Amino acid sequence: MDRDSVQFIGQSSAFLDAVERASRAAPLNRPVLVVGERGTGKELIAERLHRLSSRWDGPLVTINCAALPETLIEAELFGHEAGAFTGATRAREGRFEEADGGTLFLDELGTLSMGAQERLLRAVEYGEVTRIGSSRPMRVDVRIVAATNEHLPNMVDKGRFRADLLDRLCFEVITLPPLRVREGDIEVLSEYYGRKMAAELGWNGWPGFGEVATRALENHLWPGNVRELRNVVERAVYRWADPSQPVDYIQFDPFDSPWRGGVAASAPAQVQADNQNNVAEPRFSTDLSQAVDVTDFREATEKFERAVLEQALAKCRYNQRQTAKSLNLSYDQLRHTLKKHDLLG
Repeated sequence: MDRDSVQFIGQSSAFLDAVERASRAAPLNRPVLVVGERGTGKELIAERLHRLSSRWDGPLVTINCAALPETLIEAELFGHEAGAFTGATRAREGRFEEADGGTLFLDELGTLSMGAQERLLRAVEYGEVTRIGSSRPMRVDVRIVAATNEHLPNMVDKGRFRADLLDRLCFEVITLPPLRVREGDIEVLSEYYGRKMAAELGWNGWPGFGEVATRALENHLWPGNVRELRNVVERAVYRWADPSQPVDYIQFDPFDSPWRGGVAASAPAQVQADNQNNVAEPRFSTDLSQAVDVTDFREATEKFERAVLEQALAKCRYNQRQTAKSLNLSYDQLRHTLKKHDLLG
């Protein structure tokens, strides 16, 4: 595991409460379920549960249940004897045996087949596993930590997950908050990963993020959570051409392109504009309810115009001709407006 990835970075109460809950559960030799959206840090919590337990010097074995076909998952978990099935030329121990004396982390638990669930229940209940092709059970001392982004009680209701297995695994359930509700953590994480990437690139210092980029980062919904944020921030820093200036260009979708799949040639102009706008969130609102506190119309108009210019410049990477085109201005009109707002630089 990447050593950087085991660090817990955040200050929001929602995040710290989940970490504290994991710390309290760690010393107990009981199963723990970790629930959360993708990219919220479920594997980090599993590692914390292991490192703070009495099993810290034993193995921490991880298996992604979704990464293997149904026909192989049981052999991977419980092992097999030579000749147990086609291709099994020699005996092999399973992940339960590898994790003996330590912790077994089952990621994507909700993808397990019903057959694998039945065998897992026996292993959890009796501490015994039987290799495929063998009739001799073996004792194992393994603590189970499992993670999922599924709502397992709903899966039980639909007959897709065993109720008795869920009962055995849910001694403690730690639900990790998505990044969008972790107040203040977007800024903390962005600064951390931005600074780290700048150092990796050999920059003399970290210039921080500009206003446009900061607003975009704060207003994005982060469906991929911390993993997505790290990618977005590192990509923004690496693409930034001037390390002496604050990073002020953010692209959330690396696949976004006016030439992607012929979209530009066939999609309506508004759709194309919408696709391109995701690199410079937030969009400016024309909702007049947001202007109720305006006491100086001229000043408010000037601020709005300047903000539009700053965002358009950042989106076009400070190429003035492209900026003029994106705003439907002539080059001379743009230059005149930039001079008016002291943005020529």
